[in-house]
Amino acid sequence: MKKTLIYIIVAAVLIGLGAYKIADNKKKQQTEVKEVAKQVDKINVNIVTVARENIDTDYSANGTFLPKQEMNQASEIAGRIVNVLVKEGSKVGAGQVLATIKRDAIEVDISQAQNNLQNAIIDNQRYENAFKTGGVTKQQLDNSRLQLKNAQVAVRAQGVKVNDTSIRAGISGTINKKMVEPGTVVSIGTSMFEIVNINSLKLSVLVDESQIGRIALGQEVPINVNVLPEDSFSGRITFIAPKSDASLNFPVEIEVQNRGNLKAGMYATAVFKTNHGAETQNMLTVPAEAFVNGVSSGQLFIVQNGAAKLIKVTIGKVYGDKVQILSGLNGGEQVITSGQINLENGSKINIVK
Repeated sequence: MKKTLIYIIVAAVLIGLGAYKIADNKKKQQTEVKEVAKQVDKINVNIVTVARENIDTDYSANGTFLPKQEMNQASEIAGRIVNVLVKEGSKVGAGQVLATIKRDAIEVDISQAQNNLQNAIIDNQRYENAFKTGGVTKQQLDNSRLQLKNAQVAVRAQGVKVNDTSIRAGISGTINKKMVEPGTVVSIGTSMFEIVNINSLKLSVLVDESQIGRIALGQEVPINVNVLPEDSFSGRITFIAPKSDASLNFPVEIEVQNRGNLKAGMYATAVFKTNHGAETQNMLTVPAEAFVNGVSSGQLFIVQNGAAKLIKVTIGKVYGDKVQILSGLNGGEQVITSGQINLENGSKINIVK
């Protein structure tokens, strides 16, 4: 009897403890759910604290070297190549003969043209003399003179053809590519040689619209060449496009004198110095990624009393991923740098550490 009573009491105690544990767990779960619900109402964001810093104000732009001059030397007449006098890598001067085209048929034509000219000269002289005595009419004399002129033109035309059998370099430079060999048959306009002049090169770069006002024609620009880190180069701005491309970048060309170690196609970086001549300036900046709808909007969110506040600032120049702030911030504010797409003015936020 006593044992039965003890069992009943122990069972009641265990049931009571179990009920208490279930109730305690339920209370904890309800507390956690409420906390999660609070967090769901907030938007996770990252922030930076606005501060003044020393910014490298030099602006860099990458590009590739292009030959100052290049051309495809083409044939001006049709025919068969007899001799090729240069090879790839040969240095040539403007007007130098690069190849010759077979001229046998042309020489026959020029002989015929010269014979026709001699006959025209004799005929014209006869008509000139006859006209003085009234033996021919003025119209007959004029026809004779016209035939003489046509014969002279024909001789000159054949002379041009003979000259064109010698393919001459249009510019001074280096033979970069040779597309013909002896025996090749070419037609008018056939490309025969690619000539490049790299005594001076053009570095072609794109400059952002925010920086274009800082450069000018004739300005000297230091240049760093990736594959020649030990060498220093500089060039002079010779062209600034009057119109930007679709990305609001302006094509700029910088002429660089080649000391012999630069090649067309090399990758390089132009460093545009500030007008102040100082490498760094102390200024208030925020990351470019903080702006809503791009830097040009001037809008960003700051943290105020646990919420996001949309403000408008006046921006200065852009230095890489940093944007100069001229007004609208004083320093010390917490600026939101991620999560803005989900924010509205007054949205509750949760700062991610």
